Amino acid sequence: VSLLSDEAGFSQAQPFNHFPLHVFQEYDGDRNSEGERHGFGKALLPNGDTYEGEYERGLRNGNGTYRFKNGALYTGNYLQNKKHGKGVFFYPDGSKYAGDWVDDQRQGYGEYLYANGDTYTGEWANNVRHGQGTYVYKDTGSKYIGHWVNGIQEGPAELIHLNHRFLGKFLNGKPLGRAKFVFDIGCEQHGEYIQPVEVKEIEKQEEEEEEPALPVEPKWKASEITTLTSWSPHDE
Repeated sequence: VSLLSDEAGFSQAQPFNHFPLHVFQEYDGDRNSEGERHGFGKALLPNGDTYEGEYERGLRNGNGTYRFKNGALYTGNYLQNKKHGKGVFFYPDGSKYAGDWVDDQRQGYGEYLYANGDTYTGEWANNVRHGQGTYVYKDTGSKYIGHWVNGIQEGPAELIHLNHRFLGKFLNGKPLGRAKFVFDIGCEQHGEYIQPVEVKEIEKQEEEEEEPALPVEPKWKASEITTLTSWSPHDE
């Protein structure tokens, strides 16, 4: 008999000739003519995890609920033992993801509620925020609406605060380039975020070790204050 893969990290293995299947996991449910799990069934895995749902030729396929021993839970669609399609994952720290899955990864469109109360709603790829999305900071109420690349804010975006907004571009999670602040009192401040040039000491003793450089934050350089105007990320 073969040991089937599961959410706890078990992978497809070579046949074990000396141990019956029930040593590894218990199963109660439908089987096909070849004895494979096929249809609806319930399984108790050796690590304490459980699965209840649909199978196809021995693999989790279709809708099901997987409960982890550590308190996590996934309920949704499976394809050949992997989360695939629509599904909801409840994490042990209280966070939650509801949305699209591809090959066991958060991918497509979904909403993530973080343990600290922050939320992200938008596009995902390879388990991270990627594409267009909205991130809301619970503590301040601020909202980032814009683009993400591999989990980092990057590209045109709007950052909305309590009494003003920022419209500009982000690079590696920081604003950079021409942008403007729009204030609720009816005016705007135009300007540019500039990346300061790091100044390093020229004269150093050879035996002296260089301290690691601290990241330099972009600096805002204001140019003018105007009445409200239209803006696009391509404006110069």
